[in-house]
Amino acid sequence: MTKKIVAAAGTAVLAALLFSACASSRSSEQVRFGIWATKNNLWDEAIFRWRKALEADPRSVSAHNNLAVAYERKGLFNEALKEYEAALKLDPDNSYVKSNYQSCKENVQPAAKPGEPKKDADAKK
Repeated sequence: MTKKIVAAAGTAVLAALLFSACASSRSSEQVRFGIWATKNNLWDEAIFRWRKALEADPRSVSAHNNLAVAYERKGLFNEALKEYEAALKLDPDNSYVKSNYQSCKENVQPAAKPGEPKKDADAKK
């Protein structure tokens, strides 16, 4: 009886690993397709593909980062910031995401001129 339980548990673990691998593979495929789309200036298609990648693997740092870049390209800065933040939660030390996030924040909230206080984009007027 114990062998059946162990075998069933092993099968469940194997199934979970296979599902995870398939999801990761689908995500990677969508990420690659999104990159192809950007090279062909098809930003809406890239956004669609990176959203699909995140459906398959919500923990894909590259899909979050790439989606954020596409949102920036389309002028959707708040959406871009959210995607960069999601990527940074998953990989806080990723220098590419950090750099992209900082650049995006500067586009939303330009740096103050010397001697001027920095303006807060969320400050009430």
